[in-house]
Order: sequence, then C-alpha cells, then structure tokens
Amino acid sequence: MNKWVRRVHRWVSMAFTVTVLATVVALAQAEPLVWVSYLPLLPLAVLFFTGLYMFALPHVAKRRARRA
Repeated sequence: MNKWVRRVHRWVSMAFTVTVLATVVALAQAEPLVWVSYLPLLPLAVLFFTGLYMFALPHVAKRRARRA
C-alpha cells in the first residue's frame, strides 16, 4: 500500500503542476475564465491526504514497534 500511495502522490503532484500552469495561462488572458482557477483544488486535496498519510507512517511505525 505504501508504494501505491507514494506513486499516486508523485503522479498527482505532476498533474497539480500542470493544472496550476494552465490556470496561470488562463487567468492571464484578456477575458479570464475564472472557473479555471478551481481546477487545481482536486489534485491539491489528493496531495494533502496522501501527504498526511506519508507523514504519519514513521510515527505509526514507531508506536507499533514500541508495543511489540
């Protein structure tokens, strides 16, 4: 599961970068499309939760090792 979460986090980070760049380009137009500014929010949410999971992994492992 850990490898899968890391892989998802890596790929979603690339998608997030692309959506941020697309948002910057779209908002720099003469008539900006404001709804485009919401596109990075979904990948950002996925990055948040996978990042929290990876952040908590060492702490949970230490706690499990102490109990065993």
